[in-house]
Amino acid sequence: MSVSSVHDLVTRRREPLYRIAEICEADPLAADALCRMLPAMNRAADVPALTAALRELTPDAERIATLNTVGSLAAMRDLGMFLGSLKRHGTEPCAAVPGVLPVLGELGRRTAMVPRDTVHHYTTWNPAGRRQRMYTGDPMEGCLQDAVRMVFPDLVATLDTCEELTGLEPYDPAFAHALDRTDEHVRAMVDSIDHTVAHVSPVYFAQVLRPYFEEIDVGGCGLLGPAAAQVPLWLVDMTLWQSDRPGARYASFIDESVPYSLPSWRAFHARHAGSPSAVSKLSAAVSWEGMERLPPQLTASAVSLARVLRTLKTFRARHFTIARKAYSDEVRLYEKGSGGAPVELLRSVLDLTRDNETLVRRSTRPRTSA
Repeated sequence: MSVSSVHDLVTRRREPLYRIAEICEADPLAADALCRMLPAMNRAADVPALTAALRELTPDAERIATLNTVGSLAAMRDLGMFLGSLKRHGTEPCAAVPGVLPVLGELGRRTAMVPRDTVHHYTTWNPAGRRQRMYTGDPMEGCLQDAVRMVFPDLVATLDTCEELTGLEPYDPAFAHALDRTDEHVRAMVDSIDHTVAHVSPVYFAQVLRPYFEEIDVGGCGLLGPAAAQVPLWLVDMTLWQSDRPGARYASFIDESVPYSLPSWRAFHARHAGSPSAVSKLSAAVSWEGMERLPPQLTASAVSLARVLRTLKTFRARHFTIARKAYSDEVRLYEKGSGGAPVELLRSVLDLTRDNETLVRRSTRPRTSA
């Protein structure tokens, strides 16, 4: 974790959703023992045992009233493991344990999040080691969880630099500096996908783990399970190029993904959706300069923007490659990814990222006078 990332997390210490160590430590439903038994229940496809466990863990109104935000997040995390497990074995959890439905609604209200577990519950807020909550207990599942854990601090820092970038223009030296810091943090995403490729088999993900992330019915609303797509790299895309250059399919996917984000990240989206992107700002500045030689600061901004787009392109290409293997005809059990989108969308986003990188790189080429 970079020094700036540590600083960013420290400055958020008062925000409950960033008090990661406290959430991981919390066990408000006394779920440790049942969570240790969960992989064995899943291997046996023991729906009666899973149902009984979910019923036992479901707190009453009096218990819920004692939970603060940290406890509520941990409670949703632990209930979520059994929600996904029951659905994986063909049972709608809220139908099997009706008493859990109002609990999910109240926990969602208390935490200002959707009324089920998300990727943040499953990874960042999930304790490591002996108390780690896992569906299968397989080391590859732990590696996949680690891949998201390792990127969270840098993603938080990236959104800070993106927030700064939205208020800057390409002529400002701070524009290039903000892009350089963004690139530094986005590189963690590349490390994360490399970690996944090295340690998680596409066949294991597609055929063993993916079924636990299926949508469940919560009061007539279909809610997706924990999905890597809920890690909002799309907020970085939005800042750099997507906000005013949207592909229709990607824009629709982002709209569907926003509710699964942290409250502050939803607010980021609301503030900046439709605002001028970094690519558009640079393109406008380059166009205004006409055919004259670009000012040095504008060139520096273009170089920095091209660099971070290239890093994003690298991540997107590797993500697409591993997803294509997991969802190939020979391997897949589902047509769509756990985030609700087909693999073809990943290719579309890769192409759009590449197109924007090419556009920016062209602006740094030597220019001739009219």
